[in-house]
Amino acid sequence: MKLVVISQRVEIFKKYGEVRDLLDQRLSLFCIDAGYLPVPIPNVLDDQIFRRWLISLQPTAFILSGGNDIGEDQKRDSVEKNLLNYAKDKNCPVLGICRGMQMMTCWAGGTLKPVDGHVASRHSIRGEINGNVNSFHNFSASKCPSGFKTLATSDDSEIEAFKHETLPWEGWMWHPERETKYHERDLTRMQKLFT
Repeated sequence: MKLVVISQRVEIFKKYGEVRDLLDQRLSLFCIDAGYLPVPIPNVLDDQIFRRWLISLQPTAFILSGGNDIGEDQKRDSVEKNLLNYAKDKNCPVLGICRGMQMMTCWAGGTLKPVDGHVASRHSIRGEINGNVNSFHNFSASKCPSGFKTLATSDDSEIEAFKHETLPWEGWMWHPERETKYHERDLTRMQKLFT
């Protein structure tokens, strides 16, 4: 199986005095069902160890996962920016899910804005990608960042998906792993992107 590196959310457990990296098991299962072996990346790797870690793994692609707002945890922000830089240098595929799409927006020099009605809800999207999706985000891209093309918008005109114009990168604001049954659309798009 080809390896896919997945970023992780950060949670503080005061009761235990621990800071933990976490990954929803459903995202790992989504990755496995698509035919890939998920490998979570720790949020504690400094720049030197980060490069050695990736060189030793030789991943096929990257998923920037959801959870945490941008700026909430500087280490996670740094790891994901480094992943995007590495993926750009190596022309590796990247799928940004929810916060991951937000990170791609910021990495490309774009900005985020608060949105209402996009937490724990469902809505339709239209464009190159159509359908009904889940929604769990407080922020959206202010506009499509430079170098990217919008793939889908919501009924309230928020950008719900985009792709890079030259790199094999896509961002989706929905969580494909949180569906009761995965949409074939999402599995197929990820497989095509990661090929």
